[in-house]
Amino acid sequence: MGIRSLLAKPFAAYIDRQTKEWSLNAVRYQQHVFQSLVAGAKSTQFGRDHGFADIKTYDEFKKQVPIRDYEVLKPYIERVLHGEENILWPGKPAYFAKTSGTTSGTKYIPITKESVPNHINSARNALLSYVHETGNGSFLDGGLIFLSGSPELNEKAGIKTGRLSGIVNHHVPQYLRSNQKPTYATNCIEDWETKLDRIIEETVNENMTLISGIPPWAQMYFDRIVAKTGKKIKDVFPNFSMFVYGGVNFEPYRAKLFDTIGKKIDSIETYPASEGFIAYQDSQRHEGLLMLLNSGIFFEFVPAEEYFNEKPTRLSIGEVELGKNYALVINNNAGLWGYSIGDTVKFVSKDPYRVVVSGRIKHFISAFGEHVIGEEVEKAMKFAMQKFPEVGLVEFTVAPYVSPPEGMPHHEWLIEFAQPPHNMQAFAVELDEQLRKLNVYYDDLITGNILTKLKITSLQKNAFIEYMKSLGKLGGQNKVPRLSNDRKIAEELSRFVA
Repeated sequence: MGIRSLLAKPFAAYIDRQTKEWSLNAVRYQQHVFQSLVAGAKSTQFGRDHGFADIKTYDEFKKQVPIRDYEVLKPYIERVLHGEENILWPGKPAYFAKTSGTTSGTKYIPITKESVPNHINSARNALLSYVHETGNGSFLDGGLIFLSGSPELNEKAGIKTGRLSGIVNHHVPQYLRSNQKPTYATNCIEDWETKLDRIIEETVNENMTLISGIPPWAQMYFDRIVAKTGKKIKDVFPNFSMFVYGGVNFEPYRAKLFDTIGKKIDSIETYPASEGFIAYQDSQRHEGLLMLLNSGIFFEFVPAEEYFNEKPTRLSIGEVELGKNYALVINNNAGLWGYSIGDTVKFVSKDPYRVVVSGRIKHFISAFGEHVIGEEVEKAMKFAMQKFPEVGLVEFTVAPYVSPPEGMPHHEWLIEFAQPPHNMQAFAVELDEQLRKLNVYYDDLITGNILTKLKITSLQKNAFIEYMKSLGKLGGQNKVPRLSNDRKIAEELSRFVA
């Protein structure tokens, strides 16, 4: 046992005691966070504009602060970008996390000195929760790789600006720095494929024990190592025992990833966003991710079916129900207020509060009123693959085909297979049946002959890589939308039909 894993165990026990205290008293802790945030920002421009000095209750807050997306909050952020202080939060942000928005262009999400611990400590605590529950901390003693964006930061109005993963890279604890891969210089390479080749050079002969990244890009890293060495990952990295991921549902990628590794290993799911670290998997035994309810964020939940209403219902943590789809809204100590991050979640536990990420509020198919969401297509794929165990999946996305050249309207599933099913038609039928079980509206449309059964379009090898490359979004934290309500992505991918 190495020194890091040895020292981690008592620290993990301490963090576990703290976590149990707030997670089992979540309503009280969320109320404390709420009061602290409102009091802390009452003298800011936003606080004065929205009467924070007079707000005492959550009901009063809802009347004063509407739900916003980035576009609506942008005038306040523009003032910060022009050098003004005390706009959304006291002083100036420590950083701006720069992200690409689909409707707002480049987005600048503030991170303050008060909100930095939420991003850093949450990632640390996810690992320590695993160490405490399993007693296994050996993965801390070897090489640790974080497949992330460049840590190089620019400045806007004297505020350091860069990708969230690059900002976080500057706060990796010193005791892990000597283990961290890749090197700083390699991490700064912008071109993903060049960067990946350099990462492989730096890691292929090292004792890598923990690897972290979005599953499709981790798969790309593993595939290139296998091509280079002719070996399974378990033979290249015999002590590799922990995979940490976030950003997408792991299930569609799990079988192929473990096949490439050559064995099953433990994994930890995290839910980080530029707006805040939302949740992490705190247990290998229980479903869902622990909501971080004592970390500078006051959460609100809007029933997904009401999200686009003029005055949707807004709930605090004590009012949520199990199994219901909610749009996630955050208020935090970086100065985001009533901010919709675009994700939907479902609670699978309230003691403590654990969620699964069910999709994106704007990523759905409802060309005929079916409102199919990401969680449903991913579950349908998972269940179909269980019936067809030979299938290996690289990536997929789904789009409606309202006016096809021939036949009736349908959903088109554009899939890149690592290993296609022996019988593609039977696989498509199974996939369709699974989706009909999961979505009653879709089932009604099929039964009523308004839609015909889904059709699979098989794509060439590396189709999604080439597509993302064409957008300038290959690698890092970028990911392909699982589904969309128009044909834009489908038309682009039609260039890669097998």
